Amino acid sequence: MNDWQSWAAIAIFAGTYTVIIGEWVHRVAAALAGAGLMLAIRATDDSSAFYSERSGVDWNVVFLLLGMMMIVGVLKKTGMFEYLAIWAVKRARARPFRVMVMLILITAVASAVLDNVTTVLLIAPVTLLVCERLGLPVVPFLIAEVFASNIGGTATLVGDPPNIIIASRAGLTFNDFLVHLAPLSAVLTVVLIGLSRFLFRTSFVYDEKRAEEVMALEEREAIRDPRLLIQGLAVLTVVVAGFVLHPVLHYEPSVVALLGAGLLVAVSAAETSDALSEVEWPTLAFFAGLFIMVGGLIETGVISDVSQALADAIGGHELGGSMLLLWASAVFSGIVDNIPYVATMAPITSDLVRNVAGGDDHVLWWALALGADLGGNATPIGASANVVVLGIAERNRTPIGFWEFTRYGLVVTAVTVGLSAGWIWLRYFVVA
Repeated sequence: MNDWQSWAAIAIFAGTYTVIIGEWVHRVAAALAGAGLMLAIRATDDSSAFYSERSGVDWNVVFLLLGMMMIVGVLKKTGMFEYLAIWAVKRARARPFRVMVMLILITAVASAVLDNVTTVLLIAPVTLLVCERLGLPVVPFLIAEVFASNIGGTATLVGDPPNIIIASRAGLTFNDFLVHLAPLSAVLTVVLIGLSRFLFRTSFVYDEKRAEEVMALEEREAIRDPRLLIQGLAVLTVVVAGFVLHPVLHYEPSVVALLGAGLLVAVSAAETSDALSEVEWPTLAFFAGLFIMVGGLIETGVISDVSQALADAIGGHELGGSMLLLWASAVFSGIVDNIPYVATMAPITSDLVRNVAGGDDHVLWWALALGADLGGNATPIGASANVVVLGIAERNRTPIGFWEFTRYGLVVTAVTVGLSAGWIWLRYFVVA
């Protein structure tokens, strides 16, 4: 980092991040301004920003969100989310903590089968309706679901986008993730439930009158368009199957989501304008700006220099290297989105695996995956699911502040990453 562009890129990124933290301007405006400055100083250019897989906008993420937002927009018109909200509340006997536990478990399990972004797009509308019916503050429930989505997404290859990058680079299979990370993910989900009982304890206020009103409702009456519901669920089932069969079909999730959205609009009576009106355009713009800013750090060599310093610090010590990679990944994934971070770290981790473990041991890959996935819970911009939920909350006039999220996220990240460190030590250096 000897040239002025590298230091300028660092200054732009740090300045933008400070503005986002301070909430002095809207985060979308800050991200787009930061991206514009990166382009202005030529830390990156149009070719890298818009076409590079390594340092440009990750269009797979953007179009995955676009397609799923359109599908969710159509499903909202059927009354399905009202149905699910009433059903969930009645099963939990309208007790606030039981409702949160149910939503956490549903989110964690669904995030292992789908990707975590798709899961929060589906579960957030239900949560908004549940909290409205019971008179509960929605922010704690949404934050808990973000944590659950990132923890549950750790379990499988398709659960979190960084896992797909790691699997491709390391030659890992869907079953490898199930064997090595799914048990830990299940434990961490239970831990999250315990933490939520403590962190959000002031939010579990039981309103007997509202509870009785919801318990008296008939959920089937919430369905407004049964035919559109059947069509929407059929398309959603096909899309989910496409996600799960990614290792076989080799269609990117973005392609599957766009095909599903187009099919649903084509075969149903839903208007294209109605489906597009539900798209969180500010969220997509924020992602684009964030990707371009991180791309500027990649193009100027800042991230590779930091990553190389990490590699030099690890040396030939596998246990120490695993711990350092785990914690460093958790820290950096809280600062930059974990997708570009993992994309940058993957080739360096590959070299470390060859040099430290002789290429036969995958413990360093699991350390990278756990650090990146769980570290994404630390801040609102640490993972894609976080940004999506913040956009949904803002659109529904219940904005989540940067520090409001982070004060809980840091606790959950510290606990889950700490337990993961113990898991790595016990699983790969004691029992093995």
